[in-house]
Parts: sequence; C-alpha cells; structure tokens
Amino acid sequence: MAQFSAGSNRLDPYKNFKFRVKWDGRYVAGVSKISTLKRTTEMIKHRCGGDPSTSFKAPGRTEYDAITIERGVTHDLDFERWANKVWNFGSVAGSEVSLADFRKDIIIELLNEAGQTVLSYSIFRCWVSEFQALPDLDANANGVAIAKLKIENEGWERDPAVTEPAPPKFTEP
Repeated sequence: MAQFSAGSNRLDPYKNFKFRVKWDGRYVAGVSKISTLKRTTEMIKHRCGGDPSTSFKAPGRTEYDAITIERGVTHDLDFERWANKVWNFGSVAGSEVSLADFRKDIIIELLNEAGQTVLSYSIFRCWVSEFQALPDLDANANGVAIAKLKIENEGWERDPAVTEPAPPKFTEP
C-alpha cells in the first residue's frame, strides 16, 4: 500500500496546469505557461599536491536559470510595459532604461484541483531580458497568438508559510 509523506495527507501529486503569477501585488491575467525554476551550483574540483590519485569536490557559484512566462496576446499591456522599462525604443537619450523600477519580485503559486494555493515561490530581482510581442503569424494555422517574457532573476525560494490546506469536502444535502 502507498505511504503518505511525512506531514502530508495527500497521496496524489499536484497537477501542473493550475497556477498563478503575481507581480506588483496583483495577479497577471492569462498566463498559460511558465518554464521551470532551476538552479545550478558549479562544482569546484581540487586536490592535494601530495595525493595525486584523489580529487575533492566542493560547491562553487550558484546560478539561477531565466524563467519564460507565456500568455495569449490581448490588449493587456503588462508584458510590454515591463519589457519597455529595460529598453524603451525611441526614448530620449539617457532615459532608455527605467533604473528605478525595471526589476520586480514575482510570485508563482501552484494550486490544487480545488483552487487552493499549495505551494508558493518568490522569485527575486527579476527583469525582462527578452520580449516576444507576437509569434509567427500563419493564416493556415489554428492556434492562439502567444506573447513571451524571458525573465532573468537572482534567486528564488519557497514560501514556508504556505502549507498543505485542508481538502474541501462536499456536504450531502
């Protein structure tokens, strides 16, 4: 028989299709896809001069991969406004970058099937390194136009205050 993990009442893993993204204190509309949160710590190999047959390994620098956020193209300007803070084409010399606010902290929340927040990650000091306003347009295709932001960041962490919620239960009438 399957075992529950310590401190959990849930046997099934969470699904990857219910999530929300929040920045500037509000949820971003229409987000359909977020790439993985990934960090990599470099390995430093060293050895002692008197022991040529053994090497030791130690952790080095940790890097956080960029995150891509996708959503359907609409009249909402959130993606474009943020991207323009990093490079605003046609602006007056000396004001191409909004140094005061081009970085944002964002929050990614994973929800269970009932819509309860089950995991939350804070991503720090994010800024837009790539903005795709429109995809390839194809008159013979049958799909949704998707805009993309590639977001550089300086780290992320799970919010320990978000704990496993009590599962909702329907009551009989």
